[in-house]
Amino acid sequence: MSSPDPQVRAARNKSTSPPPRGPVVAVTGAASGVGALLAERLAASEEVKQVVAIDERRGECAEAEWHILDVRDPAIADRLRGADVVVHLALDLDLETDAAARTAYNVRGTQTVLTAAAAAGVHRVVLCTSTMVYGALPDNELPLAEDAELRATAEATGVGDLLEIERLGRRAPRAHPGLNVTVVRPAVLVGGTDTALTRYFESPRLLVVAGSRPAWQFCHVDDLCSALEYAVLEKVDGELAVGCDGWLEQEEIEELSGIRRMELPSAVALGAAARLHRIGLTPSPAGDLAYTMYPWVVSGSRLHDAGWRPAYTNEEVLEQLLEEVSGRHTVAGRRLGRKDATAAGAAGATVALLGAAAVVRRARKARRRI
Repeated sequence: MSSPDPQVRAARNKSTSPPPRGPVVAVTGAASGVGALLAERLAASEEVKQVVAIDERRGECAEAEWHILDVRDPAIADRLRGADVVVHLALDLDLETDAAARTAYNVRGTQTVLTAAAAAGVHRVVLCTSTMVYGALPDNELPLAEDAELRATAEATGVGDLLEIERLGRRAPRAHPGLNVTVVRPAVLVGGTDTALTRYFESPRLLVVAGSRPAWQFCHVDDLCSALEYAVLEKVDGELAVGCDGWLEQEEIEELSGIRRMELPSAVALGAAARLHRIGLTPSPAGDLAYTMYPWVVSGSRLHDAGWRPAYTNEEVLEQLLEEVSGRHTVAGRRLGRKDATAAGAAGATVALLGAAAVVRRARKARRRI
């Protein structure tokens, strides 16, 4: 009796082989940004059994099982049944979003996901915030330990939301025994991102506040995704900082970028930033300036101890950031069209913007006198 054809035997073995081991991972915010990159990465991993993608629209990861809904919808609990891990990336940190609406979405979404995960029997939730939660302060150590006190305030864009998300993450295991929460905190994120800190490099001059001590640490989105994968596969847990090794001083930033500085006294810089934001000329509150004044560099020792290493250096990520922002023109956090930027000039653009603020103030005073 002849033996079966080798291809037939291979097909039979494949059909009878056990399903791949590893966790079923749900990713919220999977249609774009970091969520889309992570969904693709996990779907290609032999250590992940299945990816469940959740967003308000369908993304491009064909291998994932898609569910279209808002993360604030309690019905998400049904979509999470059978998942082992949830990575919550459905956050709105857009500079142009109304602050109250942004907070309502971020906080309510996180609350709902944590509660739904516990109800669905999920054993681990991975949250993603930022190393901004440590705060940028003149007495910060270089680098900060991951268990350093979180001393940030809610004065910078989105940081209040991130602090509340961290609080919810700490409280969840007490409210839902058996649910573990891992928090991943990236440094200045680069790779298709738009934040107050990436816009800093779109300015014709790098604003430096006199007497400040900036230190820059970046995180490439690919490195963030690989760190999130480590958390998903339970190679590391707890509160994790992720970024490039070391940091760059302001002088190194200026040398590498070729962008000269414009130095202002602290009272002038902070006062102008506060006024411009208050009257609606810029999206960035004055609190964002602190992160360009003082260090908030982290060690990332927990990921390193688990065997993780960044694929990028600070110099490489800065180079990519400069390529991404090339051709954009931003002054005090406000995007200008090419025509506006050319007409205003470099330092002149800032003067023009400050002048506009002064005009608005004078107009308001005049109206009050009428």
